[in-house]
Amino acid sequence: MRDRLDRASHEYYILDKPSLSDAEYDRLFRELQAIEREHPELLSPDSPTQRVGTAPVSALPKHTHRSPMLSLGNAFSDDELKEWEERLVRIAGEEVRRAGYSAELKIDGAAVSLLYEDGILVTGATRGNGTVGEDVTPNIRTVRDVPLRLRGTDVPARIEIRGEIYYPFDLFERMNEERVRSGEPVFANPRNAAAGALRQLDPAITAQRPLRFFGYTVMPAPGERLGFTTQTQVLEALQSWGVPVAPHRQRCDSLTDVAAWAHRVEHTVRGELNFAIDGGVVKIDELALQDDLGVVGGREPRWAIARKFAPDIAETQLLEIRVNVGRTGALNPYAVLEPVEIGGTTVTFATLHNEDLIIAKDLRIGDTVQVKRAGEVIPQVIGPIPEKRTGSEVIWRMPRECPACGTPVVRDEEEVAWYCTNVQCAGRRLEGLVHFANRDAMDIRGLSYARIEQLVDAGLVSNFADLYTLTVEQVLTLDRFAEKSAQQLIDAIAASKAQPLSRLLFGLGIRHVGAGAAELLARHFGDLDKLREASEEEIAAVHGIGETIAHSVKSWFESTGAAKLIDDLRVSQVTFTEPQPEVTSGALKGLTVVITGTLPTLSRSDAASLLEGAGARVTDSVSKKTSFLVAGEAAGSKLEKARSLGVEVIDEAELLRRTGRHA
Repeated sequence: MRDRLDRASHEYYILDKPSLSDAEYDRLFRELQAIEREHPELLSPDSPTQRVGTAPVSALPKHTHRSPMLSLGNAFSDDELKEWEERLVRIAGEEVRRAGYSAELKIDGAAVSLLYEDGILVTGATRGNGTVGEDVTPNIRTVRDVPLRLRGTDVPARIEIRGEIYYPFDLFERMNEERVRSGEPVFANPRNAAAGALRQLDPAITAQRPLRFFGYTVMPAPGERLGFTTQTQVLEALQSWGVPVAPHRQRCDSLTDVAAWAHRVEHTVRGELNFAIDGGVVKIDELALQDDLGVVGGREPRWAIARKFAPDIAETQLLEIRVNVGRTGALNPYAVLEPVEIGGTTVTFATLHNEDLIIAKDLRIGDTVQVKRAGEVIPQVIGPIPEKRTGSEVIWRMPRECPACGTPVVRDEEEVAWYCTNVQCAGRRLEGLVHFANRDAMDIRGLSYARIEQLVDAGLVSNFADLYTLTVEQVLTLDRFAEKSAQQLIDAIAASKAQPLSRLLFGLGIRHVGAGAAELLARHFGDLDKLREASEEEIAAVHGIGETIAHSVKSWFESTGAAKLIDDLRVSQVTFTEPQPEVTSGALKGLTVVITGTLPTLSRSDAASLLEGAGARVTDSVSKKTSFLVAGEAAGSKLEKARSLGVEVIDEAELLRRTGRHA
């Protein structure tokens, strides 16, 4: 049972190819817990049940590393990399160039050492000062992709694996948002958050923070030699043992290949990563030559060097905080900065997320701030540098009137954003039109962001209904339109009139009404006018909707300009009805199903139609009454809730089988 659970964890966290369903994993896990409770003599340190549960310690014990965890010298350019190679050639001759290089990502995390005996994790320690660190074994056990037991038959009896604990960007942002909602201070950056989580006295706290791990080297027991001859083989062995290894590594035959790799990683790969790097690590690939080259001054290996990249963090001054208005009316603060170059790009603006985050970070106009930009990610203000304050800085607060139209703004107690309630607000216009035209809403092919900007700037479109009054002659007055492309756009707009009510409701951009809620409302009421006439209580009574969405929908229909917009859309003959799915079989009759995440081939509406065609009822929230959950990629809180309630979880393939689409 432990083998099966270990294999499932390896497939899920490292290979990203789970073969065991979440429900089956949870069932096996609970069964294993029960067996170990009844037979404590069978409990072992490598059991999957032992990742969390150790009592807090009063202080972290010290750990002396068997061999020092060394630092690296730096090369900031290709020329400095060549100088490093030339120094090695002077020491060891041309053999250096013939040996080749291992080029690896330099993870910006917290270095750790993991000791395995007979394949079982026995000690995990921080780097500390390189010689003495801290024993954080109970905390290391909570990191889901650190193997508690190494896989394979070729694992040495005693082996030390070194690597980096890190925090993925998306999980870090999600954690900070949750901390803001609960009134807790936010973390400044992923690296500090990872290091702090490792040094918690209570492992249960570490377990709440979804840390990750990459291994990059091994240290054999004293006097023992491993069967590897190159660093490339070391990384391959780590993977075969079930240890995650950072992607985008490359074995390079020459320094020219290393330089090409470094440029690609810095200018292309770094922007696509979900974790922080501050460069690459270049190592002589042959291990025997590494031993011959040795260490400089007891702290830096001669045979490895960090190829540093242009920093993606810089200091500058926060000149102003401005606010724009999103398609749902949300007020989004952003920073106006003293222009600063980060990673080869001049940055003038940066996101600030929301008012609560600004307050939590104690950001003030006039502050010297740290700004981060990684690849194509929108620049972010990490936080202020308080010691550089002069006393002239000004505390900022969100305006209480919409900066675009002057309408008083509102905020729900359970949300962090302020909203403008004016449906016709000029600030909502552009983003709202882009959302209305996108594939999941009215699906108007060819109506790109740039073309919508053209239409708005020319005064041809100010709301959704205006799209349906456009003519070919009007479109031809715009740049980059010819007769054929203008006619194609008008035809695409006309074709969108046939989209069902669920697409229209989603496209209107009503606050809290996502694609799933729009489908529930459209299928229940069947007609826009019936929904418009329904009371808030009647809307809330729709299974899966609730009071928050109901209040938002009713408020939208009662808002200024909504009635005229609906009338104008009616005149343009936009579809106001929803086709009711035909029940083709009763295989799932009486079952209640929830869909979450992105499915491999089916859209959410296609999946819902299949389920309803088989007699099931599709809802938007998980409860004890849910028969099963269909989960795709990036499934979030609904998946977690289903697991906690013991609700069955299936994937798309199983959905197709149950609805009769596949045998």
